[in-house]
Amino acid sequence: MVNDREACLSLLKEYTKSESLLKHAYAVESCVRAYAKKFGEDEEFWGNVALLHDFDYERYPTAEEHPYKGAEILREKGFDEEFIKTIMSHADYTGVPRDTKLAKVLFACDELAGFITSVTLVRPSKSLDEVKVKSVKKKMKDKGFSRAVSREDIINGAEDLGIPLEEHIQFCIEAMKDKKDLLGL
Repeated sequence: MVNDREACLSLLKEYTKSESLLKHAYAVESCVRAYAKKFGEDEEFWGNVALLHDFDYERYPTAEEHPYKGAEILREKGFDEEFIKTIMSHADYTGVPRDTKLAKVLFACDELAGFITSVTLVRPSKSLDEVKVKSVKKKMKDKGFSRAVSREDIINGAEDLGIPLEEHIQFCIEAMKDKKDLLGL
């Protein structure tokens, strides 16, 4: 199951109906898969963790429920503990440490993928092809823009990976460009 994208996609769509949440899952997946390839890791496993990191959020949006309910569902479906622990670690409030490269990558890509999407959607063309690192960093300084996105998490995520922020942003923009049709960007 952990390496079966179709099964993971089916589970995602069973729990997530919102087009924007589905696109968020695909955006994070594209970034995480690109990092898996860069680091020589299992692209299917890494991509599926990213695909399902928020699958329970629409039904269980509170900090008391997400991602805990998702972890329960994944256990019932036979997902392994590494997969589940990584998903749990993407939310600071769970207290689950990010002690693997995958956990660090998932955290680093989660908020950033959402932020890059927001930056893209305010462009006149709504195209990733026009998004530059400079424009992402400029929007990060605007506290009124995409207020719910933690700039601190974006910065800390890149630091935890040991990758300069500008390089991390550029890497994620490029990864998302590869899936721009799926993302509607």
